[in-house]
Amino acid sequence: MASTTITQVTAASQNFLSLPLLSRAYPHFVHALWGQVRDIPKNKTESIRFRKYGSLSAATTALSEGVTPDATALSITDITATVLQYGALVITTDYLDLTTIDPLKTELAEILGDQMGDTLDKLTRDVIQAGTTIQYASTATSTVTVAAGMILTGDEIREAVRTLQGNNAKPITQMINPSDGFNTSPVQAAYIGIISEKTYFDLKKDPDFVPVSEYADPSQRLGVWEVGKLDEVRFILAGSNAKLSSAGGSGSIDVHYTLIMGQEYFGITRIAGAAVEVITKELGSSGVNDGLNQRASMGWKATFVAKRLQEAFAVRVEHAVSS
Repeated sequence: MASTTITQVTAASQNFLSLPLLSRAYPHFVHALWGQVRDIPKNKTESIRFRKYGSLSAATTALSEGVTPDATALSITDITATVLQYGALVITTDYLDLTTIDPLKTELAEILGDQMGDTLDKLTRDVIQAGTTIQYASTATSTVTVAAGMILTGDEIREAVRTLQGNNAKPITQMINPSDGFNTSPVQAAYIGIISEKTYFDLKKDPDFVPVSEYADPSQRLGVWEVGKLDEVRFILAGSNAKLSSAGGSGSIDVHYTLIMGQEYFGITRIAGAAVEVITKELGSSGVNDGLNQRASMGWKATFVAKRLQEAFAVRVEHAVSS
């Protein structure tokens, strides 16, 4: 098992080191913020069943006097998701701790926290971006026919909103606060669009796009991730975690995926009491397996699964971006 030793930081030690250390470049963790959270009680099971009842058709036939109509059967759909466990750790040495001038434990905790957030964000992204309601930009009819110039426009966004409204998808009215245990907070009702930085570059040139700096009430901004709105969609920047099909379009261009979703599109499940665990092992805590107190470690574990619940409640718009 690889340890982080003094050799990894020698170059820094030989030169003047400016503290605090430079921030790491990490993507925005935004994909999981819009799901329903339904945790499984500890020591019960590893799977959860999301249940939904189908709507009843309108009863437009008049009743006959004195005649009881036939009963209507309810339709029930169960969607099952199984929680899995994820995690990672870093091992450091006593010699590194004795000789480095870096605030090692603080940096390590932040690095591992970023890794955990990145992991859960990508797991969620891959699930929710695989939905079956797809809209291709301009005249394209498939991913491979998306060509240069077929960028995301106001008309494409309004078309996606029309699809969601036709599918009875409600605007999102709450978001998750990962910092306080995945509790939710109310937000102003809107559909949520998740975009790449290149898509954002194109949207800024659309005359109907409203940047957050022009909001009537800037305090309603959905965190630092929100960049603006168009029609009934508020856009969230996903950074380098934005989903795309690399070289998947016509002429081998990249095809970017913009997901526009409504409420209850997907759910998130963890095991209560074991959702996230940060584990620190000090030097010598391994007993005879570390007889000279040479190794310490810090790591994290998480139980997690994301599951699409209502396929019709999101639209994936596949499009090009400006070069």
